[in-house]
Amino acid sequence: MSPTPWLVAVTAVAVVSDAMLLPFYPQFFAARFGVTDSSHVGLYLAMSCLVVMVALPVWARLARRVGTLRLLLGTQLLAGGLSLSCAEVTSLPLFWGLSLTMLVAKASYLLVYPYLMHVEPRTRHAILIGTLSVVVHAGGILGAMIGGLVLEHWQAAQVFRAMAVSDALQVVVCLLLLRRGRVPHSTPDTPPAPGTGTALLRLGLVMLLFYFSAHLARPFFARYWEVASGLPGELLAGAVFAVPGGVAVALLAFDLLGRRSAGHAIILPLAIGLVGLLLQASGSTAAILVGRVLFGWTLFRVTIRLELHLFRLSTPDRYASDFSKIHIFQGLGVLIASWGAGRLVDAHGLVSPFIVGALGFGLCALAHRLLLTGDTTSARSIDSASARI
Repeated sequence: MSPTPWLVAVTAVAVVSDAMLLPFYPQFFAARFGVTDSSHVGLYLAMSCLVVMVALPVWARLARRVGTLRLLLGTQLLAGGLSLSCAEVTSLPLFWGLSLTMLVAKASYLLVYPYLMHVEPRTRHAILIGTLSVVVHAGGILGAMIGGLVLEHWQAAQVFRAMAVSDALQVVVCLLLLRRGRVPHSTPDTPPAPGTGTALLRLGLVMLLFYFSAHLARPFFARYWEVASGLPGELLAGAVFAVPGGVAVALLAFDLLGRRSAGHAIILPLAIGLVGLLLQASGSTAAILVGRVLFGWTLFRVTIRLELHLFRLSTPDRYASDFSKIHIFQGLGVLIASWGAGRLVDAHGLVSPFIVGALGFGLCALAHRLLLTGDTTSARSIDSASARI
């Protein structure tokens, strides 16, 4: 029995549960704890990114010894218990402590990604990355809409109970795969090939800029949409927030039909994303919707091509280790964006994250040209793979 469909499915469930509160943390903190300070929300999201970023390399090293699936059994059981605790707690400091510890445990499920890349042949990497990208985006669609529905009609505590259910499902799937003999290989800690460290550093810097720019407008998008459109309601705001996820699903379906994408591998998608962010900053309802579509196109294309670059640089026995290193840069980008979004909104209003994000996409395109285009071997490999996506 191949573990791929099972682990992709359980990852989808986890992404949905984790995305339920993502667009609504300002509303959640206001309703649950009476906190309306934008900087507080930004600080919480930044700390959430930090603990995941720090925890993942530790889990990656431990997984080498005990195996990914066995590791997930323990960590997701712990995460489920902490999720249920977060649903009951009424103290703000205690919520911080419990929820951040929960995220430390949940960070281990990110190792499913390099594990799947290890068990799948390289010829399927592009499709697998695209599929997992769609899982993330589609999970964002369902998560945002379910989260909006919960906040409109029930208490926010129900979100954390749903998270516990997703953790339980991960435990069941891991047990099933282990009983069927799908035990992941434990691999020695082999040294990287010469020059790989420098190449990963360059790629990491580009990813940091990209993830910072892409995530800057996320924490306050729902509030911005309600103000700009004049249309109240968390469910509608969640649906608009999830438009990029719908674009990703459509693009994967298009790619699986065997068609080819056009344009430059990185620069053109970043330029389209820059336009998409500026359209969202205009404040026009129609322009925001068009901007969300363009923004989603960029997220899907650039994410796949940068991650293909990572797995072309790495080797199967170092996938988890190198992925955890690159995830530090991704996490730093999200952390800085989460912290900076609150500061920007406090100082310059809800439109400012879109403007700064657009500038960030421009810097990311420049950094890609300066840092990555000189790697001709990797570029040729990535271009040949991305021609199929």
